[in-house]
Amino acid sequence: MLQNPPPPEFMQKMRRLLGAEFAAFAASYEQEARIGLRVNTLKIDVADFSSKAPFTLTPVGAYEPAGFHVADEAKPGRHPYHAAGLYYMQEPSAMAVAALLDPQPGEWVLDLAAAPGGKATHLIARMKDQGLLVANDVDRGRARDLAENLERWGTRSVLITNNTPQQLAAHFGPVFDRVLLDAPCSGEGMFRKQGGFAWSETMVLACARRQTAILDTAVSLLRPGGILAYATCTFSPEEDEGVIGRFLTDHPDFTLINPTHFAGFAPGHPDWLPAGVYLPNEFQLANTIRFWPHLFAGEGHFVALLQKEGDGQPSRPDRSAKPARSPLWAAFARETLRIAFDDERMGVVNGRFLHLFPPAAPGTAGLYVLRHGLPLAELGKNHLKPDHALALALTAAAVQQHVNFAPDDPQLTAYRNGQTLSSPGPNGWTLVTVDGFGLGWAKRVNGVLKNHYPRGLRR
Repeated sequence: MLQNPPPPEFMQKMRRLLGAEFAAFAASYEQEARIGLRVNTLKIDVADFSSKAPFTLTPVGAYEPAGFHVADEAKPGRHPYHAAGLYYMQEPSAMAVAALLDPQPGEWVLDLAAAPGGKATHLIARMKDQGLLVANDVDRGRARDLAENLERWGTRSVLITNNTPQQLAAHFGPVFDRVLLDAPCSGEGMFRKQGGFAWSETMVLACARRQTAILDTAVSLLRPGGILAYATCTFSPEEDEGVIGRFLTDHPDFTLINPTHFAGFAPGHPDWLPAGVYLPNEFQLANTIRFWPHLFAGEGHFVALLQKEGDGQPSRPDRSAKPARSPLWAAFARETLRIAFDDERMGVVNGRFLHLFPPAAPGTAGLYVLRHGLPLAELGKNHLKPDHALALALTAAAVQQHVNFAPDDPQLTAYRNGQTLSSPGPNGWTLVTVDGFGLGWAKRVNGVLKNHYPRGLRR
């Protein structure tokens, strides 16, 4: 039982809406929240990860083969595999959103409110890191968290932006094949995980107004024939069926897709809305999907898939930046790497940061961009420092020199604590790996590994 249960006003509302189901819903708050992780299939296949995982995994269901339940006492968020980006800690019902949107390799996809990054990492994994994902968040601090989580994922085809939806719409226009709006909401689906917090009907209605405004802007970013996913982690119909009903009334060029239903998926509730308000679209609202904690092994979500009428590929802007070739990088790559990066995709950001731009990267002048593709290095006057993101995108096979540790090796713990290590071998940049997966950089000098693990990540 939660020590800080949901507000009584919320539970009274759920009793009124759920009727005979309310007892089962209320009983779910006497159970522990479900902990989930999703394997990073860009780095490791599911079977290989399952064979080496140090904790017991239970599949979440057929809707996401890379998703698992894991016991909280296993502390998976503290394991070196997590630091190396082999999985993301994600609540099971949240995994269904990107799975239902189902982006394809080569597409242009926008995650409009992407922080902290769970759904963004899922989208780019589904895209096989091919095409372009623009992961945006309007809050600067949350956008930095988003960048850190995508950094562990080792991706190359992502732009991370910190702009308003209106700024993105003015810059890009209707160019995206799929758009995800994981809308800011009253967060009722977090009560079991976090306990009770300030909640009111006034908050619910304010969220619904904000969600409607963001959805209306998202329309102008979606190409004809494209698919828009709207998601919340709340139960109130005002923020769920009500927002979608209003949207369909105002945008008759959109229809609701009826997606595949898997075990535990429940239909939307058009019957919870005022009768006749959203006609003629009211009947469609049953095609939305609800995830209830008493019916599904997760915390709670709402998802609607909306398709824009029309077809055809949009006109997309070309990248405006010219390639930047750096002698410092050429020397580093020759001495350190066994793989090659495309020089034509390299560019210098803010005068000193070398990035590998996504293959399809458009011009971004006028936008605030935290990350262009894969950060490679910081360039000094006569020296280069490889970026931590590059380490996380590499494996032992991709470098000339590496030092590999098992997850439980005390030396690995010492490295993550920021300590120097003894290590005979040639001088130079050395990749530190856990079971062969890049974790960070060190620089060997006369048999000593000087630690370059980021200070903010040290344990």
